[in-house]
Amino acid sequence: MSRLAVELQGDVPAIREVVERLLPAQRAGLRPLPTPLPVVPAIAARFHDLLLPARDRDLLLALSVTLDDRLDPLLTFDGRSALEISAAPVARHLIVRAGRVRFTDTRLAIWVQARTDAAVVGAVHDRLSRVFRNRGDAVSADWHRARASLEQDPRAAAELTRIARELSEAGHPERALLLAREATKHAEGADRDEARLVAGAASVGAGFTVEAAEWLGSLFPDGTERYRLQGLAGLITARTHLQGAVPDVDPSSLRPRTDDTGDWYSWTRAAALAAVLCAERGDRPGMRRWLDALRVGSARVGAERELRDPVIALSWLLVGDRDLDEITGTGPLSGRMLSAMRAAVDGDVDLGLRTLAADAIMDGQPDPLVAGFEFSPVVRAYRSVVEVLLLVWRGDIGRARERILLAARELPIAMPFAGLGVVLARRLDLAVRGEIGPVSRCLTAALPPATRIDVLVDRAIASFLAGAFDDAAASMRLWLDLGAPQTTLSVPGLDEVAATAETGSDAPSIVAPPEVFLAHELRIRIATTTDARWRSERDEVHAAARTLRSPFARARVETMLGVQCAIRDDVVAARGHLRIARHLFELAGAAAWARAVRDRLDRLEPHGAEADVPTDPLSSCRHVWSQLLTAREVEVAMLAVGGAGNKDIAAALSVSVRTVEVHLGRVFAKLDVRRRVELTALAHRTNRHV
Repeated sequence: MSRLAVELQGDVPAIREVVERLLPAQRAGLRPLPTPLPVVPAIAARFHDLLLPARDRDLLLALSVTLDDRLDPLLTFDGRSALEISAAPVARHLIVRAGRVRFTDTRLAIWVQARTDAAVVGAVHDRLSRVFRNRGDAVSADWHRARASLEQDPRAAAELTRIARELSEAGHPERALLLAREATKHAEGADRDEARLVAGAASVGAGFTVEAAEWLGSLFPDGTERYRLQGLAGLITARTHLQGAVPDVDPSSLRPRTDDTGDWYSWTRAAALAAVLCAERGDRPGMRRWLDALRVGSARVGAERELRDPVIALSWLLVGDRDLDEITGTGPLSGRMLSAMRAAVDGDVDLGLRTLAADAIMDGQPDPLVAGFEFSPVVRAYRSVVEVLLLVWRGDIGRARERILLAARELPIAMPFAGLGVVLARRLDLAVRGEIGPVSRCLTAALPPATRIDVLVDRAIASFLAGAFDDAAASMRLWLDLGAPQTTLSVPGLDEVAATAETGSDAPSIVAPPEVFLAHELRIRIATTTDARWRSERDEVHAAARTLRSPFARARVETMLGVQCAIRDDVVAARGHLRIARHLFELAGAAAWARAVRDRLDRLEPHGAEADVPTDPLSSCRHVWSQLLTAREVEVAMLAVGGAGNKDIAAALSVSVRTVEVHLGRVFAKLDVRRRVELTALAHRTNRHV
């Protein structure tokens, strides 16, 4: 959508009309946009009375079809000097600066191409081909010669493919795809397979996974062996993103049919990438299967140190096993990303961020895992998502949101780690805005159907921050009933209203720094502490919370301490904790959480103390007491709070009066109260402050 906004000058009606004509995969960013974009009514209406002399039309057309914006070739093409052009009527459509030229209104480029006869377009390409040939620019010359030709031109195909490969490896996949597509129209035999390979690789690098699956899939099963195996890693990547899981195939069935070392290396690299993709999705059996293939291939081609060891380390780290040797590779993924994540989960998030920052300013190193893709948008997306994740772990919520929104404008951030970037964008929106923003909604809509997003947790957080605590608790209970699905790499959830002990430090499937586990344990302790142990537990938890370096993590603990103090009528202490929490949330940039804490502080003021008491204690207290009581004990307690006698409770629950007495005795003991009146008072305090 960002490209549409640029090419259509932010023209909202034109953007809407173009989007209506796009294929679903193009709307989702899984295919490239058409080149040129279609002339929709909004564009046609803007230029309906524009009349251009043939010479000016050809100049504008030439500018719209060239591969770059250099001025000199266009001056040669047109025959006029820059001064003469600046004095001509066409000048109002051009911006000339520092030897470069561009359209004043980019929509004109679309209109000119659509309103010019195909024969004229071909003639312009032919003239440009000669201009660039005379200037020694073989790339542009071959491009325009191929575009001018009405028949196959095998002579141009090989050069276009070569340049497309270089552009793809240099981090310009969309332009590479443009050239490789053209090459496929003119190439034959093995040359055509190579062009398809480059087109597919460029599509993967740009995040166009539907496009990539089609180009690379066309090489199977009968494509040239060399190019088929070179495209295997890209095809697995594309299929994994579209299906939500790594294709369930036997790695041995894809082995090379020859003894060529290059073919075996391509197969080995595909196995390495498949193992990492399985690890990202928590698929341990699949990961092990592909790691076994990686070991076989690495032994055959001698890639144990450069490929096998870093990939094994990265894969096991992603599924939560940190007890590995300090192995690292080279390049952006198996090198610096692995080092950064390992530093973070070992407790030094700042070191992890510095490692990623060094990667951003250093010359790119080759990475055997993603050879040829080191500068691609998809690899840059991996780096961006890891950076945002580390910022979240550090508690820098406001900055993390800025970084993910910036990355979303130009990178396929939905691809890394099974859609983790989209989950982060949504959670950060909630933390800052209190609701899912438009960019996050677009990212979510663009995800393949198989990708799972924890919508229930998002809904619970939004309700919690809005003060609808019952709705938040209901969403979290349903989430727990569904097995508490979540990303392997830890993102902020909402254990404030649901004790999720299974996500604590004993859960090897969750990857996070020790501080994240500590903060979670502290919140669980607060939620499950009885009145008898409250004072000592509060002091211990508060002391431990002060060791948390993340302002966001500590603020959540302080908030829970404040709420529990308020429930126990310790208003002075409650205000102290909540004020600390508000300050820390503001420091973290979590504006929505800060607002929620301010609302709680307002309710502690005398003038508002009784205004917020709900009429139904059952709905407000259940999610708190259910963390201390059994389900039956909760039912008995809530009925007792509502004024029901033991006989009435027994009749309502179809149990004996003696059973009610036993349950009620246990409730009194667990909640540290002695009489029904104390139980009722505790319920109303909980109602007011939770």
